[in-house]
Amino acid sequence: MNHQETVNDLSQNTRRAFCTELLASTGLLLAAPNLSQVIAAQDSMVAYPPRRIENAETLLPGAGLYFNYPTRNDPAVLLRSSDGEYTAYSRKCSHAGCSVDYDPPRRCLKCPCHQGTFDARMGYVMFGPPRRPLDTIVLQMRAGGQIWAVGKSYVRSMDMIAKDLRYR
Repeated sequence: MNHQETVNDLSQNTRRAFCTELLASTGLLLAAPNLSQVIAAQDSMVAYPPRRIENAETLLPGAGLYFNYPTRNDPAVLLRSSDGEYTAYSRKCSHAGCSVDYDPPRRCLKCPCHQGTFDARMGYVMFGPPRRPLDTIVLQMRAGGQIWAVGKSYVRSMDMIAKDLRYR
């Protein structure tokens, strides 16, 4: 094989790789309206023994309450939105495992280690190095306004979802 044939082969491989990437990217853009369905399909929920979140029924709208779930070594936070809805997240930052803190005025969760910031309504990354949202604690409302933690929902990163879509 001479020099010109080698250059042509490399050029063809580069163009082929570029076109493959372009087609995959275009497919992702066309699938964007259905991306929430794809994300939902990528979640995985693990049930743990139910545990009552003490004093959750006294939580005022806009406030947060720290607790541990599923074990006492797993910090979590229960949040009550201004419209009264409850959500709960693992306090372990998805970047390096540092413990995030709730910032009520800004309605977000902040990681002091690398300034990662997560949205309090959905747990999604707003800023910083984390690549995936916080893990969600699955809640259940019971009689008397009691709130129980019953499992965890783990969300994979958007990078991983994009790669999965590309190779399907």
